[in-house]
Amino acid sequence: MAGQFIRSVSMSEPVIAQRSPYGLDLEAGAYFWCRCGKSARQPFCDGSHKGSEFVPERFELDEARRVFLCGCKRTAGVPFCDGTHNRLD
Repeated sequence: MAGQFIRSVSMSEPVIAQRSPYGLDLEAGAYFWCRCGKSARQPFCDGSHKGSEFVPERFELDEARRVFLCGCKRTAGVPFCDGTHNRLD
């Protein structure tokens, strides 16, 4: 189509931050989980994704509780660990 550009998207694999979940006691509130794996504040976003196709995953907790956030960045249950790290090479 004239005048329109189609941007091709190449999905790269995120960096594996660690091969186990992050077990954390979090307060109620909003959080941003790192999808790219490059954040120095794992498992939370520090903006290291800028310039890539990755964007952080916002999630909220209604009450304080213990959570297990994915460290391998390949969970199907974003941002929570689903055990995928056990099947990585």
